[in-house]
Amino acid sequence: MPRNKKKNNRGAQHGAVQPFSDEDASIETLSHCSSFSDTNSAAEEGGEASEDVAQEDFQFKLKAFIDNTVDKSAKTRQGALDGLRTAMATRILHEFISERRMTITDSIERSLKKGKGEEQRAAASLSCLLCIQLGSGIESEEVFKTLKPVFRNILADGSANVQARHAVATSLGLCTLVAEDDILDVHATMACFESFFTRSYVREDGTRPSLSPQITQLHTHALLSWALLLTICTASQLKDILHKHLPKLPRLLESEDVNMRIAAGETIALLFELARDLDAEFEFEEWETLCDKLNALATDCNKHRAKTDKRKQRSVFRDVLKAVEEGDFQSETIRFGTERMCIDSWVRKRTYDAFREFVGSGMNYHLQANEFIRDVFELGPPLLVDSATLKAMKISRFERHLYNSAAFKARTKARNKFRDKRVDVGEF
Repeated sequence: MPRNKKKNNRGAQHGAVQPFSDEDASIETLSHCSSFSDTNSAAEEGGEASEDVAQEDFQFKLKAFIDNTVDKSAKTRQGALDGLRTAMATRILHEFISERRMTITDSIERSLKKGKGEEQRAAASLSCLLCIQLGSGIESEEVFKTLKPVFRNILADGSANVQARHAVATSLGLCTLVAEDDILDVHATMACFESFFTRSYVREDGTRPSLSPQITQLHTHALLSWALLLTICTASQLKDILHKHLPKLPRLLESEDVNMRIAAGETIALLFELARDLDAEFEFEEWETLCDKLNALATDCNKHRAKTDKRKQRSVFRDVLKAVEEGDFQSETIRFGTERMCIDSWVRKRTYDAFREFVGSGMNYHLQANEFIRDVFELGPPLLVDSATLKAMKISRFERHLYNSAAFKARTKARNKFRDKRVDVGEF
């Protein structure tokens, strides 16, 4: 429960509330999840008394941020929203937030409706973090029920700030994944996203639609959110989607925008993975043509494209081509605390990327301590590790250096196998 006994004295001491900092994050990670930290270090810094003071100071800042979300100044409101976002991204605040969720929801709704540009973007991002903190249940459902109509109105409003529409497209996808309780509403949200990214399809006669870069980016966000919701679709809906969209999605591979091409490629790989999960003998009529397109993008040497875009594109499409041709996935291991998680499928990758986009550098902490995210990735309840075990598991700096050197060499050798040096001739 929040401590209020020193609030009046602290109000005079602090004056204007300072932005939430990384230093605050490190202090409060210790306070909110002491089982993941070294209790001896806490004792050295003043023990339980110093923890209580840090906790009280932190909660004072959070309350001030909540109050400032309704300030007359747009700059103050945005700063308050950003402060709450940083706090929610870097620690677990379920109890504190649960008691104030409707107040925070009202502030988000007000900023989405009356704010401009950056304020709307910050409010949309905060809504996702609020749902992530509350987890899947009645509390997050109530929040989303309030915000969903506002999201859809902004997304459909062509005169709204385009950056706000980008943020809303991404937030609507993740909030639907976390908090939507009706599968029919999930289908309706997917249909909403389809109405956007299908406008970027290259026409059958080969002509491209005339779209601004910002609108193409909006379509890319809509496609990625649609792909995220594919991961929770029923088998019957997946069959309909495969029949309707898989023959047309390859048209997005011809987009001038590299991010759209990559999003389309990853979505196609995801659809193939889901299709093969439904039917191990799944076949696609235009498989050879698709593989030719993917191979061309994996070895693209078009001089009119930026080198960084080409490198990024080649790397992604080598993996996409493997997925389509062989059903293979380049697995990745995520290490957090004393645990590890393997990203071993396109479904898991799309889900992980979606959460990481909002949680950012706090993702590893949430993987350790957030029960909802642990449930999503089937990690079980949070582990309680004492300080003695943590010390026993630590390695020396020299051993870490040797490990990193060996990993670097192995990674370089693996990458060299996939590099075709002939592709780069004449680029420099």
